Amino acid sequence: MTGHIAILGVFVADTTYRADRAPRMGETILGNSFALGPGGKGSNQAVAAARAGGQAHFITKLGQDTFADLALETWNSAGVQPAVTQHEDAYTGAANIFVEEATGDNAIIICPGVASTINTADVEAQSNLIGSASVFMTQLEQPIEAAMRALEIAKAGGAQTILNPAPAAELPKDIFPLCDFITPNESEAEGLTGIAVVDLATAEAAAAALLELGVGTALITLGENGVLIGSHEGATHIPAMNAGAIVETTGAGDAFNGGFAVALAEGLGVDEATRFGCATAAISVTRPGAAASMPARPEIDELLADNP
Repeated sequence: MTGHIAILGVFVADTTYRADRAPRMGETILGNSFALGPGGKGSNQAVAAARAGGQAHFITKLGQDTFADLALETWNSAGVQPAVTQHEDAYTGAANIFVEEATGDNAIIICPGVASTINTADVEAQSNLIGSASVFMTQLEQPIEAAMRALEIAKAGGAQTILNPAPAAELPKDIFPLCDFITPNESEAEGLTGIAVVDLATAEAAAAALLELGVGTALITLGENGVLIGSHEGATHIPAMNAGAIVETTGAGDAFNGGFAVALAEGLGVDEATRFGCATAAISVTRPGAAASMPARPEIDELLADNP
């Protein structure tokens, strides 16, 4: 029987403003459009996992406000099982995203809100859920100390552990041996290893450096070039899949991680689980939004069948 997936992370409400240019200090300008939607890497990954057929539990903290309502509605719709506490004396996280209309370039202010206070005691309060998981996954949007304690509990319980080291941050050396899998993109891999990832050869070198730090398996995500798997048995390249015209790449990494976690929980090997993650990501980029773009299981199975 497939075991559950426990994910520790952050929810933020993405407020996106599109305009011809950014306002100068003290200036008010008219924008072209506004959108409000669910965001946060951990939340996006939980939605991706649930929609891909996984039994996904999401651990975080919310306020008691409208953005918390958005989080709960998002998870309910996707089938995510929340393991959250709500706090009336703090606010749910939010992101202010400015997009320059002509170029698509963006500038972002993120305020994690009450999720920035997730600590080791919060994690230990969920130790039964984390310790009994088939797969545990976290990122770096909540404090690193909390992520590290959760990885320790998961490893002790026998879960397969995944660290998605995003956003990029300096990490304590003790965290790497707790990671059965680490899933950086090119820039995150460079930040962790000092090796600029520009092709498969440099991706393989970065993966080898992560193995030296104590990671079990390194998966370097390469966007349109797929994923480089580095393990102690050698390196394997899994190409990306084409599911149609690319609309928006926001959330593609979260889609990959959520799909990969589901496949691991179902007992697939690393190569096949990586292909499952690639299929999940390939479909997500054909749609706008992050959480809103995550595909359902039948869509993923169909794309995999078309790409044997």
